[in-house]
Amino acid sequence: MTDALFDFDRLIDRRSLPSEKWGRYAGRDVLPLWVADMDFAAPPAVIEALHRRIDHGVFGYTDAWPALEQAVVEGLRRDHGWTIQPDWLVWLPGVVAGFNLACAIAGEAGDGVLTATPVYPPFLTAPANTGRVLQRAELVLGDGRWQWDWDALEAACTPTTRLLLLCSPHNPVGRVFDEAELRRLADFAARHDLLVCSDEIHCGLVLDADRTHRPLAALDEAIARRTITLMAPSKTWNIPALYCAFAIIPDPALRRRYRHAMRGIVPHVNVLGMVAAEAAYRDGDAWRRALLDYLRGNRERVLEVLGAMPGLTTTRPEATYLAWVDCRAMMAARGVSDPAAFFEAAGVGLSDGAAFGAPGFVRLNFGCPRATLDEALARMARALGA
Repeated sequence: MTDALFDFDRLIDRRSLPSEKWGRYAGRDVLPLWVADMDFAAPPAVIEALHRRIDHGVFGYTDAWPALEQAVVEGLRRDHGWTIQPDWLVWLPGVVAGFNLACAIAGEAGDGVLTATPVYPPFLTAPANTGRVLQRAELVLGDGRWQWDWDALEAACTPTTRLLLLCSPHNPVGRVFDEAELRRLADFAARHDLLVCSDEIHCGLVLDADRTHRPLAALDEAIARRTITLMAPSKTWNIPALYCAFAIIPDPALRRRYRHAMRGIVPHVNVLGMVAAEAAYRDGDAWRRALLDYLRGNRERVLEVLGAMPGLTTTRPEATYLAWVDCRAMMAARGVSDPAAFFEAAGVGLSDGAAFGAPGFVRLNFGCPRATLDEALARMARALGA
């Protein structure tokens, strides 16, 4: 059932306007469950704030204002128990720019950037964009959860490693890392004297009621001094194309280095994005909680139906609206070389795991009305004869 105040079951026609998600399959009967944006209207509080700003009619250059900063500060304290100072905030047009900047200030050309795979594809290309070298440690599956392979992480770290690039909560495997895991990562970074850039864009989308997102930099002052935390309202409140994000950098010297790297390269944030961010953090929590209830229902539907499909396995995502699906048994049984292409031919567009560093997997976005999800899952089942 959808929330009485917010109708997540409503089917909104996204084919009628330009849309990366739906435009990929223009003119074809393919349901897009790939790129990480949801098919839900933004929260009413956000839409109303945008209307008020648009009605003003003047869109001049604008820096972040105190009420916006305070909304973020209070939102992080409320949702994550993290008390930050407004001057720690560095505003950005997106987190991808944010972690590319982190690569740029980490050591010199030829130095290493370490991350855990599978991971959000821009993590894999960011090091080379600034002349750095990608270093990878694979996550491992154990007891139904994707986990750190601590030996592999140590082995992948070399004397030239300068940056640990972290995704938390993790995209695509949906992990909410336990505090013990985060403390071990903090210890690892300290022992190897690494800068840490933690992309926490999915922090507002923890699905498990018994779990909470803990920002890495909130553990203690020592890890905070070496950490750049990236956040945005874009995933939680479904406003990605408004292009508003921020870095939280407690250490003044690190913050100065980061701002220096931005000069002449990174544009100012869209004023409407900042308006939306203020409304989301200040007035969007009821919508977010209703969304989480709806996504939990979608998650259970995905787990139930995929669990009955021959050759497919998945794990329960603890956060995000993304399911990470292992298709390798299906590929072997059917002689399929490209699972994303196989399901696209059946009318469902999924993200190819190869782009995340894991061929043989697909990522399924269940941030959509239940009717869309049910039809997509039915198409997948028919393609597998299930």
